[in-house]
Amino acid sequence: MVDIFSKREGPRLEDVKARRVLQENAGTIRKLADQISNGGFSKMQADQARRREAPKPDGLIIHDLKARVSSDVPEPYVKVSLNNRVVLVDRSTGRQLQMLGEIRGGFMAKRFVLATGANGFLSPLDDEMHATLADLDGVEITGDFNDRDLADRLEELLVPRSD
Repeated sequence: MVDIFSKREGPRLEDVKARRVLQENAGTIRKLADQISNGGFSKMQADQARRREAPKPDGLIIHDLKARVSSDVPEPYVKVSLNNRVVLVDRSTGRQLQMLGEIRGGFMAKRFVLATGANGFLSPLDDEMHATLADLDGVEITGDFNDRDLADRLEELLVPRSD
């Protein structure tokens, strides 16, 4: 003999009764929970309700730290960062437009390498930009030709002058 159980529509009768008993006795349950937890249950519920609320800007001073965009047309310049990455950056937003390469080497000998797949970069320069900057690939950074001189030379090649 085989008994077949099929799922009924809606919640089970036991679940409905249990939910009704909990709802009818919610005040007593809350008092007991507070008594057992020394007020911790009510404090926990109040903290949860406060976290769910949307923030209120009343009395707050809000600082907008985004850079002001002066125009929609990017104004590029070359920047050498503290970690020796050489990038083309938009002056009005501060956002990186293109990774150009990086300065590699130790204290004694440093050189500039272009952002190419052969040099280990995941997003290499396009062919046109690579052809424009190919002469600077591997150039040594010395006291006579420092990172600022490199940035100036890259800007001469990449950034059109409006003179």
